[in-house]
Amino acid sequence: MGKKREAKEKREGAREPSFTGDDSALLKALAHPVRARALTVLNQRVASPSELAAEQDEVVGYVAYHVRVLHELDLIELVETRQVRGATEHFYRGTAKPYLSDDFWARLPADARNGISIAGLEVLNTAIKEAFEADTFDSRTDRHLSNVSLGLDEQGWREAVDVLHSCLKDLLRIGSECEARAAAPTMRATFGLMGFESPSPTCDGG
Repeated sequence: MGKKREAKEKREGAREPSFTGDDSALLKALAHPVRARALTVLNQRVASPSELAAEQDEVVGYVAYHVRVLHELDLIELVETRQVRGATEHFYRGTAKPYLSDDFWARLPADARNGISIAGLEVLNTAIKEAFEADTFDSRTDRHLSNVSLGLDEQGWREAVDVLHSCLKDLLRIGSECEARAAAPTMRATFGLMGFESPSPTCDGG
């Protein structure tokens, strides 16, 4: 089944969106949801096609084909090989920029955007799970966790998104400054920023 799906992907490759410019390779990679999810994970950690396939509930050969496409596009690099059950397993990490502009995001197909979002949430959920298992999530009394649901008009939405972009920029700056001050961080911290449209509440009559 995996070989059939891989062959189908090769035959239908010409149907994928065609892009030009400096971001053409990244756009081509993210145009497919399997590649989008794989690249999102590999930008966060090292993984093999078999691990990615298990996480996506896909056939290994099918995911391996898309990983090879990412490698050919120079968006990931091979970092290690291991012998696993008599076979050689390849481990990769991402080399692409992990954050996408609004313009870039708008040019992606809807299923690719969904793939990236799902993979990003999976990465965040894994980090949260590991922190709880290691008893680090609530180890600091100044840790932050909040959820707010607001009624916004279009102007309010744009203002809120600008706040998130500004926060991300400041977090990246702080991280870079910490790396410059020491050879390695004294602690590992994870931050998740999200803003999305929720379905409108429904009222049941009666």
